[in-house]
Amino acid sequence: MSAPPIKPTKTADTEGEVIHRIRITLTSRNVQAVEKVCAELKNKALEKNLKVSGPVRMPTKILKLLVRKSPCGEGTNTYDRFQMRIHKRILDLHSPSEVVRQLTNISIDAGVDVEVIIAN
Repeated sequence: MSAPPIKPTKTADTEGEVIHRIRITLTSRNVQAVEKVCAELKNKALEKNLKVSGPVRMPTKILKLLVRKSPCGEGTNTYDRFQMRIHKRILDLHSPSEVVRQLTNISIDAGVDVEVIIAN
């Protein structure tokens, strides 16, 4: 399931800067790490009086793997079940691109992938 498309807005700010719609996508296997980074980004954006929507919690992807325990295939049929959960959050900001560089200058936990998309 993909996120809804970004529609560009080109309204001029009081300083003459173009306001972009910026989508920040965070993915990780650790829920607490993703939620912590989301909260930090949203708090910084609200301190700078930016319009923020999100974090939108996308459905968790569950990758499952079923592996036979016995290496040779002999004996009872016993299996190990492994799974990896991938959590995804989406934040949308309405701001100039220079402000986003200041916002994303936070300490991001290990294992959290950040993707920034700027729509013109």
